[in-house]
Amino acid sequence: MSMLQNTDPLTGTRRLFYAVTPNETSFATVDEVPDYIIEAFPYFMGAMLLELIVSVIEGKQEERYSLADTIGSISAGAFMIAVSAMVRGFEVVAYAAINKHYSFVTLPWDSPWTWILAFLGLDFMYYWFHRLAHEVNMLWAFHQVHHSSEEYNLSTALRQSVFQRYTSWVFYTVLALALPASAIYVHVQFNTLYQFWIHTRIIKSLGPLEYIMNTPSHHRVHHGRNRYCIDKNYAGTLIIWDRLFGTFEAEQEEEVVYGLVHPIQTFDPIQTQLCHMQWMWQQFWLQQGIFNKLCVIFKGPGWEPGKPRLGNIEDIPDIKYPMPKYRTQIAGWCQVYVTIHFALNIMVMDMYGSKYDMHTALGAMIGISFLIYSFTCVGALCDVKSYAPVLELIRCVMVLSMDAYITRSMPDYAAVYYYHLILLRAAFGLSTLIWIPQVLINGKKKVE
Repeated sequence: MSMLQNTDPLTGTRRLFYAVTPNETSFATVDEVPDYIIEAFPYFMGAMLLELIVSVIEGKQEERYSLADTIGSISAGAFMIAVSAMVRGFEVVAYAAINKHYSFVTLPWDSPWTWILAFLGLDFMYYWFHRLAHEVNMLWAFHQVHHSSEEYNLSTALRQSVFQRYTSWVFYTVLALALPASAIYVHVQFNTLYQFWIHTRIIKSLGPLEYIMNTPSHHRVHHGRNRYCIDKNYAGTLIIWDRLFGTFEAEQEEEVVYGLVHPIQTFDPIQTQLCHMQWMWQQFWLQQGIFNKLCVIFKGPGWEPGKPRLGNIEDIPDIKYPMPKYRTQIAGWCQVYVTIHFALNIMVMDMYGSKYDMHTALGAMIGISFLIYSFTCVGALCDVKSYAPVLELIRCVMVLSMDAYITRSMPDYAAVYYYHLILLRAAFGLSTLIWIPQVLINGKKKVE
């Protein structure tokens, strides 16, 4: 599906704030439910641009934004979408099957009360999923991706795990005993969309709404690595769950420092997704006895033998703002290059997604694998890795080869995307000429 949908600006904006009615968002079947998150993509980009403009006006753009980090966050979101396309719908099908065979009551899909119960039920179960995603190491291994940015801006909301959706749906299946799959699929998406706009430092307080709703202020605490921020404010839409279950913490005067307790210091999307799983696997084999090994998986990420289930808060570094961030020195021309090619990656992804149903299983896997490789190349350039020129030269040659194949073997497809392919041909042809001397120079330096 294309990310550039025809949604009018007012409707697209309302959806980001959950400002929708039961009548316009109730459907008889899951197949009728729109892909609201994909349709919101242009509004994500527009909101991020607006946030950046406001930050520039306030003179705080360097404090709030980093090109490499922003690209890393959007890449993680695109990475998740690309991988999910190979197994899309799995969780919805599983929920629908439980609802069909094991539900004890059938609530009407078109009733406003069903819509309201789905909203409350989904938000309640999201709270418990989110809380356990911080308190169970195996789940944290997936969720930590979202917290890995040392920045806190709207792009951070897009930094998502590839694997998390295959665990979160398990928490929602209890709702299948009464609530139709279409209603839950609607609210899963709107719960996610609502959480996009609260990832900002621009909005300070929303007054009385702070008592009921999850807000930028509450969520800033959740993303902090100051001691007072750890394991607080798990809400999706309603902050009342945190207030009821003792996990609420108001934002203090002390400036929040964002990111992981132990920063990952990379923009590599694969490393971002897998780093904690790798660490957990190492800890699993280091522990003595099967009980301790299981504790590594099912207790908190701060657990060690002899410590409480979630570890000791005293083990968290007592940091104060400002803290140094992972910032690489990217040459000016390379920043321009990375920005252009990242935009081209998104364009290619949209082209591919719009014709996804036309591809064979093998073709889909090859295309998605290439997109993953492309975002990995961008990460290597942002990390200023020595091998980045080689990876990028290979990618450029691959694109030119695929262009030649498509033009020759898929004339109808090439005709539809004629101007897109001309743009790609020119951009990647010029890029190939840029990287060939870079690779030769680096190779000569190694020999010397």
